[in-house]
Amino acid sequence: MLEFRHLETIHAIHETGSLNEAADRLHVTQSALSHQLRDLETRLGVALLNRRTRPARLTTAGLRVLSLAEEVLPRIRSTERELQRLAQGRSGRLHLAIDCHSCFQWLMPALDNFRQQWPDVMLDLSAAFSFAPLPALVRGDLDLVITSDPAPLDNVQYLPLFSYELVLAANRANPICQQDYVHPEDLSSQTLITYPVDRQRLDVYTVFMDPAEVEPAAVRTAELTPIILQLIASGRGVAALPNWALMEYMQHDWLAVCRLGAEGIWRTLYATVRTEDVDAPYIQDFMDVARTVCFKNLTGIRQPGSS
Repeated sequence: MLEFRHLETIHAIHETGSLNEAADRLHVTQSALSHQLRDLETRLGVALLNRRTRPARLTTAGLRVLSLAEEVLPRIRSTERELQRLAQGRSGRLHLAIDCHSCFQWLMPALDNFRQQWPDVMLDLSAAFSFAPLPALVRGDLDLVITSDPAPLDNVQYLPLFSYELVLAANRANPICQQDYVHPEDLSSQTLITYPVDRQRLDVYTVFMDPAEVEPAAVRTAELTPIILQLIASGRGVAALPNWALMEYMQHDWLAVCRLGAEGIWRTLYATVRTEDVDAPYIQDFMDVARTVCFKNLTGIRQPGSS
């Protein structure tokens, strides 16, 4: 029964102390304002204004409506201003999730740069290692997902960031890297160290080992790339990792990097967004910032589609 205009009316009467001044503020006649107020009192079955006092004062019921107005009206006006900024392309929400354990290396400086350029965009980041991020994107819980595993979904677009080679990291003393490249069968005698995610999300299985029907001798998991590298350094296994994630460790004489297969395995990292958001200025700017940071700071990556 209560409407936005009723809240505005009660709030204006309280602030001005006069039906006449409240009508002027709301750009209506005093007669129209009085009629609106009496109609509301009739529908609610309670008086909202004590008209016998000078100035007119709100009754207990009127003060209750005023309390609601003071709570609701600022939120409505704030939302209206936010919608205006959205319409002008100056504001928005960018809730990201990464489906890539090594992506923090380049994503954090990219987000720092983006935040400086778009201070009015609500920015949030989560790691999508314990939930399915793409369905969350479709539902609207997320606005952008960083992934190398595109899935056919309606109303979703995959915007390529860069391509990278998946390589095998091993201890230099491990005989597996004493050849031009690694065959799938070579991993059958190795402990494979992976991130703790479903097997279907690991390219070393889906692209390299599963087609050859090969299983590793054992599997061990670790959440962080530096821990995986420490395990490799101590001779406890091998790991398939993005080439760019290994560059800062290449100076260590214990590390060997081997190609997976004669042609290597190249994957593309995507920023995934809903189709309706692709042309949003802040989404386009995030893509520009992310690509610039990646090609400035990462070694071994290339433009998607290049040879």
